[in-house]
Formats: sequence, structure tokens, C-alpha cells
Amino acid sequence: MAQGKRLRKNNDRIIFGVCGALAEYFEMDPTIVRILFAVFGLMAFTGVIVYLVMALVIPSR
Repeated sequence: MAQGKRLRKNNDRIIFGVCGALAEYFEMDPTIVRILFAVFGLMAFTGVIVYLVMALVIPSR
């Protein structure tokens, strides 16, 4: 069975590890992902809701 990418929380965490996990999965800088979530969090609170849902759904390592 081929090993593919898996979205898992990593140790690069500030609150729940969601941004670090997304940055690792998409091979991006975690700071950019955190800034995007902050911007979307300020726009109609959607970023906060999405972040909390992902914190519950994404499994830990």
C-alpha cells in the first residue's frame, strides 16, 4: 500500500496544532496559514468556527 499524505496535528502548535498541520500538509510556512486564519477570523467569525471544527476533526499523531 502506497504511503500518501495524511493530515495530522504536529508538534508545531500554538493552540491546537491545526495551522501547523495544514502548513505541513500543503508544504507552506505555518506563519502564513496562521495569518490567513486570523484574517478569516476577523471576517464574520468564520475563521474561528472553521478552526474549532478542524481542531476537533483532525487526529493527533
